[in-house]
Formats: sequence, structure tokens, C-alpha cells
Amino acid sequence: MSVFPKGALDLLVLKVLQSQSLHGYGIAARIQELSEEVLAVEEGTLYPALHRMERTGWIKSSWQPSPTGRRARFYELTGKGRKYLAAGVSEWETTNRAIGRVLGTEPA
Repeated sequence: MSVFPKGALDLLVLKVLQSQSLHGYGIAARIQELSEEVLAVEEGTLYPALHRMERTGWIKSSWQPSPTGRRARFYELTGKGRKYLAAGVSEWETTNRAIGRVLGTEPA
């Protein structure tokens, strides 16, 4: 189980959806894969976040057949979500560099 800093889960989900639409399980699996098995997103954390992001207009969903043939809700990034992702990544990078300087892991 992973604990995410505020806003991190949103950025991870939006980044994964930037390249393709996925269902919830696919989103969680892709985050775990890209993080080399370090990050695990639990259903109880992911689905409320997806519903919240859909209400804010960052993502939209539709029912589609999954690879197994069952219908699943697939999520995709919206234009508003792309803008939020770009701004969020920029802010994340700035904050990460500042924290690295304080911890001594980033050149001053």
C-alpha cells in the first residue's frame, strides 16, 4: 500500500491517461508497472479519486468492452485535464528540486 503526497495521485492518474484511455484496474496496474512495483494504488483510493477528477472535468468516462469482453468504465483525459497536468508537473518539479536542495540531494 502506498501513501501519496497531496496531489500526487491525481498527477499519476492524469499522466497515465495522457497516452491512452484505461479502466480503473488498468490505471492502477500501469502506475505500478511504471513505478517498478514501488507504488500500489488501492481500489478504495483510486475510485474516489477518479470520480472526483471526473466531477472537476479533468477526465471523462464511458462504458466500453474490456479486453476480457466484459463492459468496463474507461477513463480518458480532457483538455482541462491536460492543462492541469502540465501545470501540476511543473509545480511538482519545482517543489522536488527545492526539497532536494534542502536535503542535500540536489545541487544548489
